[in-house]
Formats: sequence, structure tokens, C-alpha cells
Amino acid sequence: MPSLFASYLRVYEPLTAFDRDRQSFWRRYVNEGRAVAPLEGPVRQRTAVIEALGAGWTRLPDLPDEAYVLETDDSLLVCPWNLRIRVAEAALSARDGVPAVLADAFVPPILAGQAKAVVEDWRSGARVLEHGVPRLHEQIATWGVPLRWFVLFDAQERHLVTEPDRRALRYRTEISKARRRSSRALSVLRKSVGEAPITEAVEEAARWLEEFHPRSVVELDYGGLVQLLPDETLLADDSPELVAAGLAGLSRGEAEEASAAYDKLVARWRAVQLLERCN
Repeated sequence: MPSLFASYLRVYEPLTAFDRDRQSFWRRYVNEGRAVAPLEGPVRQRTAVIEALGAGWTRLPDLPDEAYVLETDDSLLVCPWNLRIRVAEAALSARDGVPAVLADAFVPPILAGQAKAVVEDWRSGARVLEHGVPRLHEQIATWGVPLRWFVLFDAQERHLVTEPDRRALRYRTEISKARRRSSRALSVLRKSVGEAPITEAVEEAARWLEEFHPRSVVELDYGGLVQLLPDETLLADDSPELVAAGLAGLSRGEAEEASAAYDKLVARWRAVQLLERCN
């Protein structure tokens, strides 16, 4: 399967985060060997979303429940795909910048209305913990990694695989640690730069983490981006360390040190983003 050049921020929740019916479902799902590997999941997700948006649909389709699964020595954690929200977002995106006649032909107004309601319910957070309105366990970024994601991780939490057929780079941590790091980062940013875009971005990530069970695990997966980077670059990756250094510099009032770390990080990921324009 071709790689999607995207990175992923995921939250795996323990079964106790779900109601009794969902717990039974996910146990059967794992026991039957249906869990999808992260290397295969992105392409399967994209295919499911595209196939769900057939012309002439008048309602959001019912899609199968799928998930990534993380098994530890004493627990089973699940990262559901929440494809209904993905389809709703894709339906609205398909109408952006398209003449109304064409937009209505591919995504009828009644379907667009349903999609808008689903997305607004999720984004508002007002009903996110009620039955039937799922938390979105995975965020996706194409052609790079949002710098705010690195705030949540430590360099020691990296897991790198460089085997030809299964290259991967992931950072994984307990959600309690990710919350503490985002809280500290927010405190530093508010004191040093105020309500700047970076402060708002970190605050948004911190709010998202609050939706999940306290024994959850947070994962940053470089996904298909590893196919764009040689082994030497992956081995030398110190993005979380640069973010930590920049925050430490800000906390001490050393603007030049913070700026140097930030500029290095931005230059590194801008080089990856520019690859999108290459043939």
C-alpha cells in the first residue's frame, strides 16, 4: 500500500473508559484478530472515507467500528477511528471552493447539513462525553508534524524502527505526563509571549487531552513521513528536545536561546513541507 505523507497524534484509552457494551465489543474485536496495524490503518481509513462519499447520498453512512489497539502487560487500550466524524469533515471539505451546482451534485445539501451538525457537536465539546457523540482519538497532519505536538513528549520516549519493510518513528507517553508538560508549556508561553498563536495552539492540545481517561496513553506517530527521511535523519531527530530547550530559554528570559531552538525546528520541518511541491 502507498504511504500517506502524514503524522498522527493518537490517544489510546483503557476499556474502562467505555460503556459496558463497547467494552464487550472491543474485547471481541481484539480476540477475533481484527485490530488494524498503524502501518496499514491510514490507507484503509482514507479508502473508507472516499467510498462513503458516493454521489447521491442523502445521509451520513453507517461505517464499521475499527481501531488501533495497544496491549500492555496488564491492560488493553483502544484508539477508535471515529470514521463518522472523518466522513463528515470530508463531506464539508469537498464543498469548499466548489461552485454550488457541483457541490450539491457530489454532496447534497441534506448530507452537508448532517455533516455540519456532527462536526459542530464534536468541535464544541458540549456533548463530547454524552452517549453517541464520540471523542476524536486521532488527529492528523499532512506533510509535517505540528510543533505543539512535541510539547507532550520527552526524547527518551522515542521508539525507532529502521527495517526496510516496517520503518517507523513514534513517541509514546502516559497521558498524565503529557498533561503536565502541556500545562507547564502554557504557563511559560503565557508569561513570555502572551496570547500568541503558539499559546492558543498548545492550549487547544491541552484541552483535547482533558477529554480522555486518566490512564490513557498518548502517541505521536511520524507515519508516512518516515518514507521521506533517511535513517540518519530519523536517528538524529531531537524535535521534542528542541521544543523543551526553547521553552526553557523562554522561562529564563533568554530570548536568543529560545529563538535559536525554534528556528532550527521550523527549518527542519519546513524542508519536509516543501517536498509536497516536488514532482
